[in-house]
Amino acid sequence: MLNLTDDILAKAAVMVFVLAYILVVFEEIINLRKSKPVIVAAGIIWVLVAIVYAQNGDTNTPQEMLRHNLMEFAELMLFLLSAMTYINTIEERKVFDVLRCWLVARGFSTYALFWVTGLLAFFISPLADNLTTALVMAAVVMAVAADKPKFVPLACVNIVVAANAGGAFSPFGDITTLMVWQQGILPFQQFFSLFLPSLVNWLVPALIMSFFITKELPTATREEVKIKKGGLVIIGLFLCTIGMAVSMHHFFHLPPMLGMMTGLGLLKFYGYYIRRSELASWHVEGPEMLHEMSSELQQQVKPREKPFDIFISMKRAEWDTLMFFYGVILCVGGLGALGYLAMVSQIMYTALGPMTANILVGILSAVVDNIPVMFAVLSMNPDMAVGHWLMVTLTAGVGGSLLSVGSAAGVALMGAARGKYTFFQHIKWTPAIALGYAASIVVHHWVNADLF
Repeated sequence: MLNLTDDILAKAAVMVFVLAYILVVFEEIINLRKSKPVIVAAGIIWVLVAIVYAQNGDTNTPQEMLRHNLMEFAELMLFLLSAMTYINTIEERKVFDVLRCWLVARGFSTYALFWVTGLLAFFISPLADNLTTALVMAAVVMAVAADKPKFVPLACVNIVVAANAGGAFSPFGDITTLMVWQQGILPFQQFFSLFLPSLVNWLVPALIMSFFITKELPTATREEVKIKKGGLVIIGLFLCTIGMAVSMHHFFHLPPMLGMMTGLGLLKFYGYYIRRSELASWHVEGPEMLHEMSSELQQQVKPREKPFDIFISMKRAEWDTLMFFYGVILCVGGLGALGYLAMVSQIMYTALGPMTANILVGILSAVVDNIPVMFAVLSMNPDMAVGHWLMVTLTAGVGGSLLSVGSAAGVALMGAARGKYTFFQHIKWTPAIALGYAASIVVHHWVNADLF
């Protein structure tokens, strides 16, 4: 690969990426979706790449590199689209609502609620991803203790740290772990070596914060919610789909995306059955409710709950996030084509060494989204031992907890608990979170010493 970093157009490409990412960082302030600037930047950067290579007499390499980046994006997008559709369907079947109501009805003290929501966030996020898990647990906190302004920010910080830590030891818990697994860097079972370091990452700040929580008893409320038809079956299908994704990768050496998309097909078949049964129920009950109305009113009346439609679950996928991945992967890939990733890899992983570099990756992911950071590391592909690859997976996954804007879970909770959980309320606990970050690295080096 050519080193073109001194070319004026290559430097212009860096400036384009920096400007685009400044807009991403200020997404919440300027209300501009994060996918928009990076998609535009990706197009500009690759045009600049093509021009620079053409000036050096090479018109074939850029398109080959671009197609390689597109293939990486396609695998990631289809995997995530399947997972998001499953999570949205489980949510539509009111499984998460039942969990929330069950927790609210238990009448936990604020102290108990702090630990229960943190524990559930840690153990649910490996399957349901850290963003969804954080939102569900935050909904519980807001339903029970919305009138306790000192407790809510503490609980939200705890949930963010727990969800990010839980997602770090599973390929399904965070985008960064998924990217490492899909690249074939680490086998599926290897990620579970990070369980104890991830647990320490959450427990250390949680223990510190727990000393500042009073044991108040919120008023228990009872809200009757039932899981809709097929909800538990869909959970079973999701677990089978995860099994297929792992099997495709482990036994047949095929992309995990194939197993996820096959599982999505099974969900569509089962969704067809649910829709047919709900349509039949509506046709039976509908006329009894409408027979006394005039024809004009009948045309205006809609059922309170529409029959299930799998494509609504697909439509509700986080398309802004998926398109953000497209822009980021192509932007970083374009900078790599110009030689910048090789230069950064030389500085970080050769000059500083993998341990220091991987610690810095985690700190950087608190400021810059961990997805471009991890994709850059994967593109550099430094020669590291398994222990160091596990370490960068851990640090990139949990480093975002240092700031509320460092992870999707933190950003989402600032919206869900607007005014009650803020950037400055989170940063007050950054020293405790940083202590957990350091402790998790130490524990990883201790329990996985034989992997370095």
